[in-house]
Amino acid sequence: MSLLLTGATVIDGVSDKGIDGHAILIENGRIAAIGRPDELAVAAGTETVDFSGKFLIPGLMNANVHLLVNVLFETLVRYEGRYEDLIVEAAQVALKNGLTTVFDTWGPRRALTAARDRIDRGATPGSRIRCAGNIIGFDGPFSDDFDRRIPGVGSSRFVDRVNAAWVENVGRHLMWLTAEEVGNEVRAYLRRGVDFVKYASNEHGGAAAGAFIQFSERTQRVIVEEAHRAGLTAQSHTSTVEGLRMAIEAGCDLVQHANATGPAEIPRATLELFAEKNCGAVVFPLTDNGFKVLRESVSDHEWTMWKASDVNARNLVGSGASILLANDGGIFAPEVMNEPMIKGTWNGLPEDEALGRLATGHFVWLRAMEEKGMSPMALLHAATRNIAEAYRVDDDLGTIEAGKIADLVVLDEDPLRSAKNYQTIHAVIKDGAIVDLDALPQRPLLTAELSPPLEEETRYKKALQHGARMPGCPACANGNHR
Repeated sequence: MSLLLTGATVIDGVSDKGIDGHAILIENGRIAAIGRPDELAVAAGTETVDFSGKFLIPGLMNANVHLLVNVLFETLVRYEGRYEDLIVEAAQVALKNGLTTVFDTWGPRRALTAARDRIDRGATPGSRIRCAGNIIGFDGPFSDDFDRRIPGVGSSRFVDRVNAAWVENVGRHLMWLTAEEVGNEVRAYLRRGVDFVKYASNEHGGAAAGAFIQFSERTQRVIVEEAHRAGLTAQSHTSTVEGLRMAIEAGCDLVQHANATGPAEIPRATLELFAEKNCGAVVFPLTDNGFKVLRESVSDHEWTMWKASDVNARNLVGSGASILLANDGGIFAPEVMNEPMIKGTWNGLPEDEALGRLATGHFVWLRAMEEKGMSPMALLHAATRNIAEAYRVDDDLGTIEAGKIADLVVLDEDPLRSAKNYQTIHAVIKDGAIVDLDALPQRPLLTAELSPPLEEETRYKKALQHGARMPGCPACANGNHR
C-alpha cells in the first residue's frame, strides 16, 4: 500500500522547527521519501491525502504504561482467562489517543506478549506494545508489594495463580540469592520473550513507603549486564535518592519516575549523572492546578513527597538529562473510579489533571512539563525521539525520516505553540495505514459504561442508611465499642 501525505506542516523531530511544503511518501508501512511533491517519485495508484492546515508529528510514545493496571480482586476474577482481551482493549484506547507505541513495564508476561504479537501481525489494531513482564524482585498483585488484603479473602489457589501469572521465577525470593544466582534466574526469564528488563532498585510501598533498597549494587549491575548481554535495555523502579543513584551507576538505560524520591530532593551530583551516564529520566509530573487539587486529599506526609517530586522535575529540565514522557497509564473500570481508595489519590484527580489515565494522561504530562519550563521542541522529543533512543528502537521509530516506520499523528493545531494542542488529534497513522479512530476500542470491557441497576437493587435497603444517624454512639454502630 502506498500513501502520499500532502499539505501539512511537518514537525519531524529532527529539525528545530516545522517544515512547510513537504509531502511524505509511504510505501509498505515505512516512510519512503520526504520532500516537495513534485520531486517525489510517486507510483501510479498511490492514494493522496491532503492535510492542508494540519501539523504532522511522529507517533507519540509512552515510556511507562500498565495495560492491565486494574488488578483488583473483582476484575481479575471476572476476567480470568481474558487478560489478553483487557490488554488489547487498553492498547486500542492508547492508539485512539495518538500513542502509536507503548512500553508496558509491569504486567502478566504471557498475556502481554500474546497481545503484542496479535497487534504486530495485524490481527487486531492497537498501539505497538513492548513489555517487560514482571518487575524483577516484586511479588504479584495479591501480595504485600501491591494489595495485601486479598490473601485470606480469595482462595489460595486463585491468589497463587494470579501472582504466578505476574511473577514467575523473578519475584521477591531473589533477594535471598547471590548476585550470580539472581543473574541465572534473570537469564532464564529473558528466554520467555520479554522486550526489556525492569527491576526494583527500591521496594514498592510497604511500611517504609519505598525507602528500602531492594537489591545490592552488585546485584543491580548483574541484572543490567544480563539484559545487555541479551541485547535488551534495562531500567529500574526507584523511589529514593540512593536507589536512583545506584540504578544509574549500575548502567540502566532509563529510570522510571526518576523525580519520585520521597521527601528528599535529588542532589546536584546525581542530576548530573543522568547526562554523564546517558541514562533516560522518566518523569511523572502534575500540573500546577493538579497539585492544588491533590493537596486537599493527601496527608501531610504524602504532600512532602509530592512537593519534592515537583522540585525534582523542574531541576531535571535544566540538568541536561534526556527526559521521557510516561505516566503509569492504565484503565480503571468505572465502578473502581468511584471507590474512596482511588478518589483520595492522584488517580482520582479530575480528568483534565489525572496524570495516570491511559487515554489522556500524556496530554496532562505535556502541559505539566510546559509549566515547568520545557521548550516546545523538548516536549516533542520527550514524547517521541528520547523514548525511542532510550529503548534502542530509534532505527525504526521516534522521528519522521525516510526508512523509518510510518507512525504519525496529524494535529489540527500547532503543538509548538502550546502543549494543549497535542490533544487536537485529527488522524493517526500507524505502520503506514490511517487508523479508524471511531472504531476503537472494538470490544469495550473496562471502558464500557456501568450496567443499569438490577431490579432487586431498587428495593434494597441498607441496615445503616446515609443521612440521619441512629441514636447512640458511633462506636456502637460500627461494632468497635469495647
